[in-house]
Amino acid sequence: MSGRIATIILMVGLLGAVVTLAPWMGAIHLPGNQQGYEPPQPINFSHRLHAGEMQIACLYCHAGAEKSRHAGIPAASVCMNCHRVVTAPIGVIRAEDAQAEKEKRPPQHIVSPEIQKLYTALALNEKLEPDPAHRPQPIQWNKVHNVPDFVYFDHRPHVAAGVDCQSCHGPVENMERVKQTGDLSMGWCVNCHRDANRTGVAGKTVKASIDCSVCHY
Repeated sequence: MSGRIATIILMVGLLGAVVTLAPWMGAIHLPGNQQGYEPPQPINFSHRLHAGEMQIACLYCHAGAEKSRHAGIPAASVCMNCHRVVTAPIGVIRAEDAQAEKEKRPPQHIVSPEIQKLYTALALNEKLEPDPAHRPQPIQWNKVHNVPDFVYFDHRPHVAAGVDCQSCHGPVENMERVKQTGDLSMGWCVNCHRDANRTGVAGKTVKASIDCSVCHY
């Protein structure tokens, strides 16, 4: 009898633990799963603004995705294609122009704090010319999406097949700060390949491999 009582007590205890932990179960990940990872970045770059509102194509900044395994992070010089002219949000500039007109004075040149970080990294002065007193420093962006070292992933065949960036990276055009939306597990990738073989990609028939040696060699 004592054994049965002990078993019942143990089962009740386990049930209580499950009920207690249930609200947090969705946050429990297997080792290596960084789903939801959303690290702060040295510059508050808004994908919602650039990829969403301004509809800048992903490949404009991440051109490597078309040409190499890695999508890559754009060089600061790519940022300067726009930010040599755009120094602050348009709303802030228009407000200053209106205030200057009201006060009958020339408008002040405004540089937002985040864009100033770009100029500082490039060692540019207020005229956006190289400042000999400082040396350019690379911007230390924090990588968001990682796969284990024993996994081979190549962006090129995915881009060539017409796979949308959002298929793996989620709706980046809605993200103020990029985060990992998929778990990037082997099952997640294999299921995507199976679905692609069944339904096609961008209206085309594909033969996405599910052979282990393609990603592990």
